[in-house]
Amino acid sequence: MSLLKVSGTKLVDEQGNEVILRGAGLGGWMNMENFISGYPGCEFQIREALAESIGQEKSDFFFDKFLEYFFQDEDAAFFKSLGLNCIRLPFNYRHFEDDMNPRVLKESGFKHLDRVIDLCAKHGIYTILDLHTAPGGQNTDWHSDHGGHIANFWNHKDHQDRVLWLWTELAKHYKNNKWIAGYNPLNEPTDPKHTRVVSFYTAVHDAIRAIDPDHVLFFDGNTFASDFSHFGDAHKGWTNTAYSIHDYSVFGFPGADEYTGSDEQRRRLRRSYEKKRQWMDERGLCVWNGEWGPVYARKQYEGELTDKINTVRYKVLQDQLEIYRQDRLSWSIWLYKDIGFQGMVYISPSTPYMTLFKSFLAKKHRLAVDAWGADDSAVKHVYQPLLDHILAEIPPQYQNLYPAPVWTLAGRVGRLARNILVAEFLVKEWADHFKGKSEAELDEIAKSFSYENCLKREELNGILQANASAHQQ
Repeated sequence: MSLLKVSGTKLVDEQGNEVILRGAGLGGWMNMENFISGYPGCEFQIREALAESIGQEKSDFFFDKFLEYFFQDEDAAFFKSLGLNCIRLPFNYRHFEDDMNPRVLKESGFKHLDRVIDLCAKHGIYTILDLHTAPGGQNTDWHSDHGGHIANFWNHKDHQDRVLWLWTELAKHYKNNKWIAGYNPLNEPTDPKHTRVVSFYTAVHDAIRAIDPDHVLFFDGNTFASDFSHFGDAHKGWTNTAYSIHDYSVFGFPGADEYTGSDEQRRRLRRSYEKKRQWMDERGLCVWNGEWGPVYARKQYEGELTDKINTVRYKVLQDQLEIYRQDRLSWSIWLYKDIGFQGMVYISPSTPYMTLFKSFLAKKHRLAVDAWGADDSAVKHVYQPLLDHILAEIPPQYQNLYPAPVWTLAGRVGRLARNILVAEFLVKEWADHFKGKSEAELDEIAKSFSYENCLKREELNGILQANASAHQQ
């Protein structure tokens, strides 16, 4: 165990030895996400709906048990057995503060975060604390848990001030914990002006450094951790700081050209990655890949094409890993656990949760109400007239709204129409599945997410393990 710090382009331990972090993100846990955990819409919506359906006491019981079972000692032991050494821990600000009671710390927020940090430490695993959801929404997507498509975090100073306060409290709590590799103060910002994010980073840097001068800060680029072009020389005022890219490749998602690993495709893979880290490379700064990785086909949806699709996705994964190996890049794949789309482990279809929601999840998939890796083929005919209407009525020069090119016009229509509007109407239906359940039954449903009830994505884990064992320092 050694406190990590930034030295030039590298992360090093207290003896100055280079440390390369290889791991995963614990997405869907203290920041729940619809495609990971199987609900529609945003986390705040399902929490409110479940309390209405079964009462606040039972709702609190279920979510607490869910957090408990989602990551336990068996998970940490398995993770370590693959030779991985770091877990990024995304969390929602709502665990620590209520919107109607701002700047009053909820000590209960530390219950599960402390527990998992300590479990990881027990198994020799570093953790990185990631504020994945901020008041008002720091980005335009579902995982910032504000339910809209405007990132109002950038439009209201008080939202930003509340995050400065929260990181002050977190720094007080964790400043002496050497198993924490560092703090990731804001996940995937989308500031349309590109300047407020830099000013905020200076403010949060100073707030944390006033209390904790030692832990590494990992700053995401703007536009979903892809764009540092407006950062200028701000880094000169920041100490012990690394910079986080998110290196998702279009080849790893539905709708892309089939990946064969041709010279041209590998060149595109590397060019996309290099473009994201260009600002850091020009200045000799430390880079961390905080999220990356393909999604995978599932037999209940893709049928006999599943294995063929996934063979291609694993090839994308391997070629990305080879790039990272050559650059000695630290990375955190997305993600560790889910209901079967992307996780290293995933909940068995035979568990109480998956059985209870089998038909509902099939409908969610058909309606394409989750934005991540969506297949809209079953409903494309419904939305195409709306898209055609906008294309016909809006002049081309006004058709691209920030955060382009990440959100295309078609993507924006899909998010607003399907992922926000239609999903909102499904929230109560999801919650009503729990009606009439006893606490014992709720416990069993939550326990579906425990390691003992999960299946392993063996080929993915094998690739990650081989990479870790071949390149140990």
